[in-house]
Amino acid sequence: MGTKIVSKTFLNPNKTVFEMVVEAPLVAKKAKGGNFVILRIDETGERIPLTVADYDKEKGTITMVIMAVGKSTTQISKLEPGDEILDFIGPLGNKAHIKKFEHPVVFVGGGVGIAPCYPQAKEMKEEGNHVIAILSARTKNLLFWEDKFREFCDEVFITTDDGSLGMKGFGVDKLKQLMLEKPLSQVIAIGPMIMMKFVALLTNGKKDLPLIPTIVSLNTLMVDGTGMCGGCRFQTMHGETKFACVDGPDVDGHDVDFDNLLKRNTRFVRVEKIRLEKYNEECRAINKFCEEKEIEG
Repeated sequence: MGTKIVSKTFLNPNKTVFEMVVEAPLVAKKAKGGNFVILRIDETGERIPLTVADYDKEKGTITMVIMAVGKSTTQISKLEPGDEILDFIGPLGNKAHIKKFEHPVVFVGGGVGIAPCYPQAKEMKEEGNHVIAILSARTKNLLFWEDKFREFCDEVFITTDDGSLGMKGFGVDKLKQLMLEKPLSQVIAIGPMIMMKFVALLTNGKKDLPLIPTIVSLNTLMVDGTGMCGGCRFQTMHGETKFACVDGPDVDGHDVDFDNLLKRNTRFVRVEKIRLEKYNEECRAINKFCEEKEIEG
């Protein structure tokens, strides 16, 4: 018996980003911000790591926010409430390090990375912290969950690359403004790898700005999620090899060799593109066949 989908909600007009809630009481019982799950749609599906975007221990549900960019995530986007996912494993990885800080804690969420910021920000607020959220996206149609963050955050700032909503620019630009205005205890950045790299460069104390401890969430390539396959390995700035699945996914952003990791994460881009194109061709062929059968009778 698989994991039942409770709800699916598209978060942008072109239906590439969606929120999915599933029934997973055993996972929800122990889930915390920073954890991730691995799911497999069916027996021929690949293992997909997804960060926990929310959890409800009473209802026994886990919420994920997914962007349909490859074959498997596109397949998931076509599932509906009531459908089942064959395998759903978690919580995996280390939970976020939540404690009371002297100064504000800032979350910088970029794109789909906004979602995994949410449970950590809530937990930080529950611990008594002053929580600031910077939510950034390319354009306003790709921004989501602003209202959810405003329910508990002390301050919420919006940035868009094109200026269609909030401040025109990037999340790192707003973060720099805040760093110049007030002392900050910690920064947590979750989003595209390049965004996290520039946040870490901004807060490392080497640009006439204060040094601020910075946590990033590594969305590296994963297979087994337990540290055995080595697919999610990354290099530290000291030449040490670590694994995102067991040493993270939340790690010290100042200790990550982002240049090396950015290269590693592009290894299968071409293969993924080919697989997606083939899948879309198969879907079009099936749809055409069904339409012809309906026309014939």
